[in-house]
Amino acid sequence: MIVAGLGLRSGCDAQAIIALVLAAQARCDRQADLVAVPAFRYREAGVQAAAAHLGLRLLAITPNELLAAQPRCVTRSARAQAALGVASVAEGCALAAAGPHARLIVPRLTGGKATCAMAQGEDA
Repeated sequence: MIVAGLGLRSGCDAQAIIALVLAAQARCDRQADLVAVPAFRYREAGVQAAAAHLGLRLLAITPNELLAAQPRCVTRSARAQAALGVASVAEGCALAAAGPHARLIVPRLTGGKATCAMAQGEDA
């Protein structure tokens, strides 16, 4: 399983999210199977629209799941740490959704109001 994990600011538009997911997919030459976002961003209009446009299932990652994935993140964001107490939202979401033995295949990419990372589960 390949997961695109997202971190984003409130109000991020779908086009910015779509562009980042496509860039991450191009970087690893793999297609995402699903998109994972923090639960508090799950209902954002841009997230919903981007997932629908990409034809990908959207998965909400709980705060505990996001926190548990942090030791496997390679990026450290001062902004995410200050706001949420985590090193990387996008990487954490991707790793949490892909499973306990997942590995990052694209570290955090940034663009506009969003970040995207890709993780591969052990079954991929």
